[in-house]
Amino acid sequence: MVSTASLFNQLLKHFPRTEFAELVRKHGAERNAKGFSCWSQFVAMLFCQLAQTDSLREICNGLKCCLGKLVHLGVQRSPVRSTLSYANQHRPAAMFEDLFWTVLGRFRQQQLLGSRPTPFRFKNKILLLDSTTISLCLSLFPWAGFKRTKGGIKAHVLLDHDDFMPRFVLITTAKAADVRIARSIPIPSHSIVVADRAYMDFPRFAQWNRQDIYFVCRSPFYPVFTVLSQRPIPARGNMLTDEIVQFTGRYSRQYPVPMRRITLKVEGEDQPLILLTNHMSFAAATIG
Repeated sequence: MVSTASLFNQLLKHFPRTEFAELVRKHGAERNAKGFSCWSQFVAMLFCQLAQTDSLREICNGLKCCLGKLVHLGVQRSPVRSTLSYANQHRPAAMFEDLFWTVLGRFRQQQLLGSRPTPFRFKNKILLLDSTTISLCLSLFPWAGFKRTKGGIKAHVLLDHDDFMPRFVLITTAKAADVRIARSIPIPSHSIVVADRAYMDFPRFAQWNRQDIYFVCRSPFYPVFTVLSQRPIPARGNMLTDEIVQFTGRYSRQYPVPMRRITLKVEGEDQPLILLTNHMSFAAATIG
């Protein structure tokens, strides 16, 4: 008989049972459990994500269809809805958070997440800061009011450019301003934060500057500034200007030091792309 492993089984091999059992003991997750293990709960919820199910009924019925194959996943029988619901409600979510960081650390150490196609020559950690709005039904989630007939939440994500995995995620209501939330996101020193113009905030730039954090932020056209000096730009390429500027507007007074302003042409766009940064040594093409 030819022995084959399903894709689901191959995926679960990246979660060693001994490592999982140690986390269960650490968090006491199976205290007073009556037959339904944390591993069975994990397999059921992972199936929920992969099968894109919408309810406990779909999860349980879907696993029932796999009877005979579940034993290869370390599950003796498919769960019932009440048991799975009770486990999701009462077992500590911190155990699965700990599992996430443990597995992510192993993947990064073994370079299983792949590498970026064009590695940079510098060693600074690049972090990408952005947010996305997730729509919700306002009648089911009245606390998530966003517009008159629309609800939503916003996920603020700090992404590691090395493997495109999150270093920090904060969930807020959709009305929360990106600039205000950015002030509570921890960023290590000597990193380079890349952000869109929604995060343009001179007090935040000043704080990053004091913490030895570099930033590259897209800029709108309206800030008032004075050009202090012009830097040379390559004869070829899409670079238009590379300037050292001092912003003179009312809101920019909290960032009193000069800043670098780089303008480049984007193919297919009428307006140029304007970038602000406090990194003075990189080439304009590198920052662009």
